[in-house]
Amino acid sequence: MAGKLTHIDGQGRARMVDIGDKDSTARTASARGIVRMGTAAYAAAMSGGGRKGDPLRIAEIAGIMGAKKTADLIPLCHPLALTGVTVEIVPLDDESGVEVTARVRTEGRTGVEMEALTAVSAACLTVYDMLKAVDKSMVIERIELLTKSGGVSGEYDRSKRP
Repeated sequence: MAGKLTHIDGQGRARMVDIGDKDSTARTASARGIVRMGTAAYAAAMSGGGRKGDPLRIAEIAGIMGAKKTADLIPLCHPLALTGVTVEIVPLDDESGVEVTARVRTEGRTGVEMEALTAVSAACLTVYDMLKAVDKSMVIERIELLTKSGGVSGEYDRSKRP
C-alpha cells in the first residue's frame, strides 16, 4: 500500500510530493460540512449578534483564513498562492444547524482540495467556538470534498459517484 500513496516514498518515509515538473493549470475545489446544534444555539446563530460578534460571519472569515494557512497546518501540503476563497454558511431547512460550504481557486501545479477542506473545518470549529456558551453538545459532521477540477487526476464530483 505504501507504494501507492504519493506522500510516502519507496522506503516508507514521508515526503512532500515534487510538483516541479507539473504544468500550471486552473485548479478548483469545493467542500462542505455541517454543524448540528440545539434550538437555543440555533437561535443565537441566527440572531447575528453576540458579545463576540456575528457568529456566522466571523466563522466565514475564519474559513478563509484557514484555507490560507493550510500548508502551516497539514504537514505535507504545499504553500499555495490562492486566487479566490469563498465560505458560505447557511441555515439548515430543519433548523437543526448550519451548512458550511467553501470554494477555493488557484492557478498552479497542485490542487486545492485540502484548502477547501481546511476552510470548512476552520469555519465549523469557529461556529462551535462562537456558540459553545449556549450549547456544548454541538456536533460537527460530514466534512467532505464536493468537487475538484484541474490537474492530472481531472474532475471529481461527489454527486456523480456510483
